[in-house]
Amino acid sequence: MARITLSGLAHSYVPDPADPDDWALKELNMTWQDGSAYALLGASGCGKSTLLNIISGLLAPSRGRVFFGETDVTDAPTAERNIAQVFQFPVVYDTMTVRQNLAFPLRNRGADADYVRRRVESIAAMIGMEAELDRKARGLTADAKQKISLGRGMVREDVSAILFDEPLTVIDPHMKWELRTQLRALHQQFGHTMIYVTHDQTEALTFADRVVVMHDGRVVQTGTPEELFERPEHTFVGYFIGSPGMNLLDAQVFGDTAWVGDHAVPLSGNYRPVRGRVQIGIRPEFVSLTSDGEGLPVEVSRVEDVGRYRIARAHHEGEPVNAVVAEGAAVGTGRARAVFAPERINVYVEDWRVAPEAEQGRAAR
Repeated sequence: MARITLSGLAHSYVPDPADPDDWALKELNMTWQDGSAYALLGASGCGKSTLLNIISGLLAPSRGRVFFGETDVTDAPTAERNIAQVFQFPVVYDTMTVRQNLAFPLRNRGADADYVRRRVESIAAMIGMEAELDRKARGLTADAKQKISLGRGMVREDVSAILFDEPLTVIDPHMKWELRTQLRALHQQFGHTMIYVTHDQTEALTFADRVVVMHDGRVVQTGTPEELFERPEHTFVGYFIGSPGMNLLDAQVFGDTAWVGDHAVPLSGNYRPVRGRVQIGIRPEFVSLTSDGEGLPVEVSRVEDVGRYRIARAHHEGEPVNAVVAEGAAVGTGRARAVFAPERINVYVEDWRVAPEAEQGRAAR
């Protein structure tokens, strides 16, 4: 296992990058702690796979260095990095049995036959393929082959890290939850450093100790699932995580009040004067609707029942405002007032969160 440090890392697929948009991965400095489980989360094209391929050695960075522990591995080939990697689409040996596929990484390193047998049977049980161990991989379904790839990636106990590049894409949806749970259990049992690339927030939030959110080639926030939900540091994090995502409204902020047009929205803290594009953000879970009184005037266009709760879809002067409504609560379409919980409102300037004065004072101490 290893601590992975990225120092001044950046990458461009353009020979002579001259513009910020030429960089698929913008400059990055961060450390992945030894033995932790990370999810690398973001939309397609944000740089997730580029970053993972640099860590694995499949891609040489345009700038910066990669360290495993204290060792600079930037120029080391993949074979020398002692990692396991599971790709989006299955990579298996069709002429081998399931057992032989799972055993291959161990036998390739001269492991004891009895250990190989026990380890292969343990991994086969985890991926639910005990009954297929002596079947040839040829002819198996795509999701069965991907389970073999997952198993082969996890069969070694001595790897520095296990890297997963959207490994559940071809897995049957019913099986995804079970495999994520088993991957999580494997991490807790053996403590491997794991990095799991996905565009699916559910996969990321249920798998990882910490989630690394990427947008436009940058890491915009790293945190626990709770931190990402409660305090998104970038508007993309607020929008991308949650269903529905965070409400964002253009505003002006003066002290402890945000003004959305002519309507005052109380804030829980005092803010210094800010310049640039200012927005307030609040999760739909912390918006309540009333028929009269204080609050932002909205027009509710529809109410969606999603089981344990409902989502009221509303607009304020053309801007969407969503609210999560408890099952059984009275809500209908038409005019209403949206009341925001002040302590749950975040303020953003040019997409980045700014803290109230009290929070800045605590951080300074």
